[in-house]
Amino acid sequence: MHHLGHTRSRHTANHLLHTPDAFVRAPWPGMTKATAVVHTAPVTGAKFTQYTAEFSQGGELAAGPHQRFVYVLEGQVQAAGQTLAAGDYAYLPSDGALLALTAARVAVIEKPYQGVAMPGGLTGRESDIAPQPLMGDPDLEVRSLIPADPAFDFAVNTMTFAPGATLPMVEIHVMEHGLLFLAGGGIYRLGDDWYPVTAGDFIYMAPYCPQWFGALGKSPAKYLIYKDWNRPPL
Repeated sequence: MHHLGHTRSRHTANHLLHTPDAFVRAPWPGMTKATAVVHTAPVTGAKFTQYTAEFSQGGELAAGPHQRFVYVLEGQVQAAGQTLAAGDYAYLPSDGALLALTAARVAVIEKPYQGVAMPGGLTGRESDIAPQPLMGDPDLEVRSLIPADPAFDFAVNTMTFAPGATLPMVEIHVMEHGLLFLAGGGIYRLGDDWYPVTAGDFIYMAPYCPQWFGALGKSPAKYLIYKDWNRPPL
């Protein structure tokens, strides 16, 4: 429901908070029986595009000109000859087409490749990846969905915070982020602003945007996070 012009969404010079109350859906070129909620794109200053693709059964997303990473939020899709369900993901360097076997929602990240030879495609299941504690904190678990291989020019992780867990420091770095909240919520510091955030929210963080998160509530907070990686700033 629209509450008299109020939204939690905010766009500043170095960050964007995109909340479901402000989502606009429209067909993306190459889509049939599907729409996209575009969260960030080069027009915001990002060097990648991230959107949520929402499919009816039988909907399709054609392959695009760039490498593509997909993470299934709901339903089932077919990619690279594999059936992917919720919690499954794929890296698609070339034939990144998706076919919805059921009604489905998929997080999609696309970017031009930086390098000489793109790595081969892969599929996986997040739950099969052993979590690693961040900086030794067992209440903050990281699962790396992209292999630690310099051929990849970006990283995608999930991060799960136990209730009350926080990032150990305010981070300021050259990488940019795209972050989609999957569960729970808490408080995110972006620049000099503090935001309540919850499942369904998206955040874009530009390079050198001060950032910090603390989980609130009685259930874990979890998000999917992208960053450019393995390439020099120049």
